[in-house]
Amino acid sequence: MSDQSMLSGAGPLTSESLPITGQVWLNGELLPIEEASVCILDHGLLYGDGCFEGIRVYDGRIFKLRTHLERMHQSAKLLYLDPPYSLDEIEQAVRETVAANDISDGYIRLVYTRGIGTLGLNPFTCGTPQAFIIAATISLYPESMYVEGMPIIVASRPRVPIACLDPRIKSLNYLNNILAKVEAIREGVLEALMINCSGEVSECTGDNIFLIKDGRIMTPHTEAGILHGITRQFVIDEIAPALGYEVEERRIELDEVLAADEMFLTGTAAEIIGVSRVGKTVIGSGQVGAETTRLNEEFRRRVHHDAPED
Repeated sequence: MSDQSMLSGAGPLTSESLPITGQVWLNGELLPIEEASVCILDHGLLYGDGCFEGIRVYDGRIFKLRTHLERMHQSAKLLYLDPPYSLDEIEQAVRETVAANDISDGYIRLVYTRGIGTLGLNPFTCGTPQAFIIAATISLYPESMYVEGMPIIVASRPRVPIACLDPRIKSLNYLNNILAKVEAIREGVLEALMINCSGEVSECTGDNIFLIKDGRIMTPHTEAGILHGITRQFVIDEIAPALGYEVEERRIELDEVLAADEMFLTGTAAEIIGVSRVGKTVIGSGQVGAETTRLNEEFRRRVHHDAPED
């Protein structure tokens, strides 16, 4: 497949070819997805001015729902965006959307946009912020990669510095990540490791990273400019300790990544996935490592047995 064909897409979508079907919650109303829309003058579209959350559903339970919603409202606060609904109201809306789409195992996308404004940048000219929720099934990576491992590259494009954009904001502007993702796709893989402007390892385009070396688990500190991942924190606080590990959060150099015994990524959509290769460097045995497998098994056991919703 050529670079152009990978990047150009398959053409315009119609209501018959929408990749997701079902009901969408938009500003307090459930609508068929083909009828749900936001105005082209919304600053979420014009400038990426807004925030979002991706949330998982396991066996009918919404994983870390309240934690996700609190992070969402923190993002909005840091953007000086006044959320149109309270935490309790948006929680109820999420549950209604999941129920309306009969989702037992799936993915939720919650979005706040700044609202309709002018063609200028001033966000305070915008009207009421918009809110919508999509609930659907998801498969981010092929299942074979969870067994065989995932090859990735190191992106040439650095991570946006903290001083330029607070990584606690899960904003609608993902161009930094998307352009690094394009690098990965052009190299024939699905993910790219991003280095910050200080030359330290930060995160991948959509996932946090962990290393295992000599039986110790390490992950970049949040000062490296990473998203404060909820799955990442669940691994640090719950999964790793259950298996007798203490996770060290610290600054990590690329040389340490390339010398790791094992490496894995975490994310809401990705869950836990082992890395087999970084560029031309094979990680460990070149397969998903034994400790990564144990961590993943414990993660899946917990979320499918009784996924915590707080």
